[in-house]
Amino acid sequence: MELSIAINNHRNPDLLKLCLDSIKKNTKGIEYELIVADSETQEETEMMMREDYPEARFFSFKENVGFQTMLKKGIEESKGDFVLLLNGDIIITPDSIEKILSYIKNNKEIGMVGPKLLNFDGTLQYSCFHFYRPLTIIYRRTFLKKFWFGKKHLDWFLMKGYDHKSPKEVDWLMGSAMIVSKIAIQKVGPMDKKFFMYMEDVDWCRRFWENGFKVVYYPLAVMNHYHGKASDKGGFFYSIFFNKLTWIHIFSAIKYFKKYWGKPIPEHN
Repeated sequence: MELSIAINNHRNPDLLKLCLDSIKKNTKGIEYELIVADSETQEETEMMMREDYPEARFFSFKENVGFQTMLKKGIEESKGDFVLLLNGDIIITPDSIEKILSYIKNNKEIGMVGPKLLNFDGTLQYSCFHFYRPLTIIYRRTFLKKFWFGKKHLDWFLMKGYDHKSPKEVDWLMGSAMIVSKIAIQKVGPMDKKFFMYMEDVDWCRRFWENGFKVVYYPLAVMNHYHGKASDKGGFFYSIFFNKLTWIHIFSAIKYFKKYWGKPIPEHN
């Protein structure tokens, strides 16, 4: 089999249904298998999968096992030469899967490709980035992002100087939507289980580069993404003192920096 589509979902059956319906609608003529891993499974989701999507292989977890565990399950269960990894809040558009599949198939040096992601209002969602530096976390999580130096650094991190119109090798891709080569996965390995949430996609992309596989942003394929940014809600003081997700992000970043301290950043075009 050429393609496996592995979806991860957490407590959002309504968006998962939109995702699955968009796949069925926009994959005419493509042979693929469908795998869904669901964390903290709700009865509503389980019933929906059993009754409306019997063709999908459904794997439920009673607890919140984290992003990388669900992706690992999808990859382990996949039979395809390529695996399209999707969050359950991604909406597929016409030809998007065909385009990224064709691109990675015809470029053997590429291990991972990510499409352009759009918000539901049609605006660009930044989903390719430069690698984090310690200052990146500080600027993203504090009021310093409002100053010119913080804004300049974050513009660099978000690659705002790039027009997001032509394919480009990038440091890392947001894990919400990416197609990966099974050959590359076998060499690189799964996402690092030390990262329960946040930074696992950064780490994985870095390991792709370290193992000789390119990571490419491919804006000629477009998908829509409902991106809640739960760790940003409530403003600076709420996030620092009360938002659990903010602290998970910070501690994951600390693990990432410790892992790569003193190691050179992979170079590419």
